Amino acid sequence: MATSKQIGELLKNNHIQPSLQRIRILEYLENHPVHPTVDMIFQDLKSDIPTLSRSTVYNTLDLLYRTGLVRIVSIDEGEKRYDAVIVDHGHFRCEVCGSITNFAVDMDNIASDSLDGFLIQDKNIYFKGICPQCHGSNTQKRERRSPHE
Repeated sequence: MATSKQIGELLKNNHIQPSLQRIRILEYLENHPVHPTVDMIFQDLKSDIPTLSRSTVYNTLDLLYRTGLVRIVSIDEGEKRYDAVIVDHGHFRCEVCGSITNFAVDMDNIASDSLDGFLIQDKNIYFKGICPQCHGSNTQKRERRSPHE
């Protein structure tokens, strides 16, 4: 788990002025690998930082993304989630509970001959299905249920 001091140093090393909000937002991402949305981060931090606004969370995440300290995970249309794990990896999204799980993948060996001549700037691997907790240990097909049940 990253400490506030370590996060502050990381920000400084990337030429970002470490404010309380910036430190706490990046610290949240580092210590909670749940791929949160702007609103999730805001809701979880607003009681600790009464002056925090959604705009501050959004602007901070945008800055962290532009400097390469976080990744944007866009598995579902219109929903941006954020990830502090910046090394190449894949994402699995459970279609029942909505959880997103990281998994290791060798991105260097993923290519397509039909893209010869293209400059690839980003590679993403997304799988969707049902996680072990929602699927259960039996092999019978289960009815999909609402994530709120």
